[in-house]
Amino acid sequence: QVQLVESGGGLAQPGGSLKLSCAATGITLDYYAIGWFRQAPGKEREAVACISLSDGTTYIADSMKGRFIISGDKAKNTVYLQMDSLKPEDTAVYYCAARAQYTNTYGDWGQGTQVTVSS
Repeated sequence: QVQLVESGGGLAQPGGSLKLSCAATGITLDYYAIGWFRQAPGKEREAVACISLSDGTTYIADSMKGRFIISGDKAKNTVYLQMDSLKPEDTAVYYCAARAQYTNTYGDWGQGTQVTVSS
């Protein structure tokens, strides 16, 4: 059974930083890509970043380039999202999701972690 557990959310001030973690069980990240998504109240879910630990390929959405970094640790089966220079508009519930290699569908999702950026 696949389980993804996000952690690391919380309250940050504008300009501050948070580091989210996505711990995966039931899958081996050698064979899956992990994506981070977020959804703010009243808005559609949007893609934030993605990483494939099998080849190191990463993707960061344009609005987050230079501020967010995605990384992973195969030994810990965990993916991280380092978020710097946070803005109030980064406030959202952040979810991680798993996509099997060579597929286009994220079939397993975590429960989400709240990130609030406010002074």
